[in-house]
Amino acid sequence: MSNTTAGSSPAHSPSAPEMPVLTHRQILAILYGLLLGMFLGALDQTIVSTAIRTIADDLDGFSLQAWATTAFLITSTISTPLYGKLSDMYGRRPFFIAAIVIFVVGSALCGISTSMYELAGFRALQGLGAGGLMSLALTIIADIVPARERARYQAYFMMVFGTSSVLGPIAGGFLSGQSTILGLTGWRWIFWINVPLGALALTVVLKNLKLPKRSTKHRIDWPGALTLIMCLVPLLLVAEQGRTWGWFSAGSIACYAVGLVGLIGFILAERAYGEEALLPLRMFRGRTFFVGSLSSLILGMGMFGGFAVLPQYLQVVKGSTPTEGGLQMLPIVLGIMSASMISGKVIARTGKYKFLPVIGTGLMVIALFGFSRVNADTPIWQTMICMLLMGWGLGGNMQPIILAVQNAAARTEIGVATSSVTFFRQMGGTLGTAVFLSILFSSLGGHIADEYAKAGPTPAFQAGLAQAKLDQPGLQATLAKATDNTSILSTLPDAVTHPFKVGFTDSTSLIYLVAACVMLLGFITVLFLPALPLRGAPGAAPAGPGPEGAAAAPVEAAGAPTEAMALTAQGKAPSTGGSPSSAGTVAAVDGMAPGELAERIRSGVQQAKAAQLAMEELALEAGRREAAFDTAVENLRELGLDESSIEAALGEEASAPRGRHAGAPEEAVEPAREQLGAQN
Repeated sequence: MSNTTAGSSPAHSPSAPEMPVLTHRQILAILYGLLLGMFLGALDQTIVSTAIRTIADDLDGFSLQAWATTAFLITSTISTPLYGKLSDMYGRRPFFIAAIVIFVVGSALCGISTSMYELAGFRALQGLGAGGLMSLALTIIADIVPARERARYQAYFMMVFGTSSVLGPIAGGFLSGQSTILGLTGWRWIFWINVPLGALALTVVLKNLKLPKRSTKHRIDWPGALTLIMCLVPLLLVAEQGRTWGWFSAGSIACYAVGLVGLIGFILAERAYGEEALLPLRMFRGRTFFVGSLSSLILGMGMFGGFAVLPQYLQVVKGSTPTEGGLQMLPIVLGIMSASMISGKVIARTGKYKFLPVIGTGLMVIALFGFSRVNADTPIWQTMICMLLMGWGLGGNMQPIILAVQNAAARTEIGVATSSVTFFRQMGGTLGTAVFLSILFSSLGGHIADEYAKAGPTPAFQAGLAQAKLDQPGLQATLAKATDNTSILSTLPDAVTHPFKVGFTDSTSLIYLVAACVMLLGFITVLFLPALPLRGAPGAAPAGPGPEGAAAAPVEAAGAPTEAMALTAQGKAPSTGGSPSSAGTVAAVDGMAPGELAERIRSGVQQAKAAQLAMEELALEAGRREAAFDTAVENLRELGLDESSIEAALGEEASAPRGRHAGAPEEAVEPAREQLGAQN
């Protein structure tokens, strides 16, 4: 990748195209296509999970059903950073279009699968497209909307995310529950519904999405891409299959070893490729990027891990159908929507964002702790209060984190920054889901056995056994089947199923307690998120050519030597001849960490450059107005008015020197006057 020099302006850099100036209507036209594309990827993650058992039964592949999920997860996770880097190099539009096309083709093929092996292969193809849908949509918005205004538009993405999390189970349960639709098996429409939606998204994107093209030459980091695949594929396989294989089985240990080799190779490849790396290691030196990525990993574990068991609680304990369970999760959507809208308005009005993820993560800690107190007899409305808190936490957390990372990154690296946050959140969600489901199934048998041991001597339980015509061996056999197929519980009396439900909630309570602890760690991490001025906010300058962590470039652009900045960051004073100002500078930074000082220097330089730019724009505007005034006076002279008449009409001396109204210098007025004369 070609680099701009330290002092160059990003506006003139060939690798940092100007942000296009679009009206609100034009932005909305682009937004509709982005939302449709993101909706495809977000919906597919939830709509398939509800129907996968029905699909597996129909394809005679119950034991293979996990591979359909694993294949999609692996390809979507791995392709996410690839989309980010390639779109930074060659532009967003072609890759977003490619992502939609690949996803739609994969969906159409999934609908005609005749075996679980075919379905897993087509789901892998579908995942290659899904990896670019969400991250590129958020990146494109960053390309066309300044940071301060961006939060309002990103709120729509959070609404789509929340809506799909509820609509997915409802649609999946309904479609998979139909034996046939238009003469074809009902579950196949779960995939085919993506085809018209994808065609609509593609039409809108092709018509409205016009972005600046990139024409610089680059090297593609193939070693980094290959070693990343070598690292992630084994680890994701263990995350999804470890519970079945055994976490320390020979197969799992082999995957750990291959993943470790891939990780070492990836780090070496990224160091070798430097600025052209798939994920430049330099970016982790920026505190915003590091904290944003780490918090996304941790929050993904707590969030998605906790969500993995909520639908099961509603269906197993409360007896809800998949459709009813989806409707009962509406408070999460309402929380996400309301918090996202409020967050967007607050950021646009104040230019502040840090307090939002702090509050949001705190609400998620409270919500998860509340879920841990829910038991088999808890009224559903109390559970919905926890859902609402969780939705508020998500709505106030996800978009400000992405916004903070985008704001701190260089314009030429927004794609990498956005996709990296999405990537780490997906990795956290995968690990969290695997760990928490492992906790669920490893503790479930013991908790259920304990509850049945407590309930066994009670008269109500004995009466329930008699009503179900079961003895102790028959009960044990029935419970063994219920662990794999919980629909059996609906055929038994409440007195017999209640201990099972209590044992199940004991396991879910443990999961939510662990998730709350994980989220608490995320809360502490978010506290370290820097609060940099947003681009487009008062006192914030446009992005410089370097990343947040490299403060040298903006300092050089402002005329300060890099060597002096480096000495100051180390707590040493550059030689200044003993002036009082130099002593004050050393006192001000004494004890400050170099990283924090570098960020503050960069922020201060941004403010100074913003003020300088504003002054230049005011001077130019004054020049335009002075030129317009002089031209108008000249026109009056050409119409035959003498100087006395013009003076009487204007109330001032028309022949006074230019620049008299705003102090604009002659060199600022003359270009504007020539431009106006050319227009006339």
